[in-house]
Amino acid sequence: MATTTPLTPPDQHREPPPRLGGALWWALCATAALGLAACSSLGPHRVWGAAAALGYLAAALLTARGRSPRIAGAVALAGAVPLPLLWLLAVDLAQLEVRVVARSAGLLLAEGTPYLQHPVVPEDFNPYLPGMAVFGLPEALAGPGPFTDPRLWMGAAFLGALAFALPAGDRSAPLRWIAACPLVALPLAVGGVDLPVAGLMCLGLALAGRGREGAAGLALGAAAALKWTAWPAIPVAVALLAAASRSTSAGRPADGGEGRGDSRRPADRREALGGSRRPADRAAARCGLVALLTAAALVLPAALRDPGAFRAHVVDFPLGLTDVVSSAASPLPGHLLATHVPGGRTLALLLLGVSALLVALSLLLRPPATASDAAARLALGLLLAIAFMPASRFGYLVHPLVLAVWAAARQTPGHPLLVRVGKQVSR
Repeated sequence: MATTTPLTPPDQHREPPPRLGGALWWALCATAALGLAACSSLGPHRVWGAAAALGYLAAALLTARGRSPRIAGAVALAGAVPLPLLWLLAVDLAQLEVRVVARSAGLLLAEGTPYLQHPVVPEDFNPYLPGMAVFGLPEALAGPGPFTDPRLWMGAAFLGALAFALPAGDRSAPLRWIAACPLVALPLAVGGVDLPVAGLMCLGLALAGRGREGAAGLALGAAAALKWTAWPAIPVAVALLAAASRSTSAGRPADGGEGRGDSRRPADRREALGGSRRPADRAAARCGLVALLTAAALVLPAALRDPGAFRAHVVDFPLGLTDVVSSAASPLPGHLLATHVPGGRTLALLLLGVSALLVALSLLLRPPATASDAAARLALGLLLAIAFMPASRFGYLVHPLVLAVWAAARQTPGHPLLVRVGKQVSR
């Protein structure tokens, strides 16, 4: 008769959830990189594809020969990020977003706004919120160079925020895997504005899950000042804090049982955690208020400097409401509807609104109980938004990917995991 026993918290730390890293995975990554190198018309993408394919193939061979996943992952990471990044920096090649960020920082210093008044071609548009210009300030102040390149600062912000968002003592393995994943390694090397946004969202949810609502609001407000895609993270964090505060007030430990093993009486725990002194909604309101004030402080000065340019760049252009069409195009439902169906743009925007409403209702009816649940809910909402946006790219999928992997890396199950420990024959 097979028996099962629940994992105790120490067991959970010794046996983390399995992660992708086998020979088949690295072979699939190599195939994707080679396909991009062969099919892309963008020079930086071709360079990345060729270099990353070598790293992934070497990792697949090492794994097939029985080398440790750590060594194989390090080889894959070296081929997918540092090797192409150093080459692209040496020849001064980057994705268009890098040049847009650098230009926006120069405009911000010179004119007080990161937006051109009269954009003519798609390259003139800056669809990011004013906070994104921060990553271009080193180049604007010190001049172009390998150490002032905006992609270095965006990558550093992403990795730093994600590291602080991961549980202490279990950061290196998830970071290596996420950084080596093609969808993340590509923007790390060629430049990607979505990475710091994703990292700050994870950090904000992690801080909210720890009950640090003020710090969570600062992180989420900073993310919201970079790009519109970060704004859905604020109501998700607010719902998480409201649910966690109510659980604490009821005498249950917040954030998925991190308080297991606390021998104090429920009343003592409530007093220590502040549950009996603070209404359930106060922490959530404080997080939301801090996030909104932080975003407003970073966005409004530049937006009010030239409201017309702000709207044209960050509202009309991403929604396809300008005469100049965005180059963002992937065969996702929203783009296909907007391109091939009469009235499809309106239909795509309607579906986008309906999906946002459904996610909002889910937060009200069944708020997330842990930071991992909140990340999964946010990942789903962003996935729906990416699918129905009229102008979207596959690269935007880095948001739900990072959130989902981060949630899996820090998951503390609400129910004990069952592990087969042996078989006994009943006599």
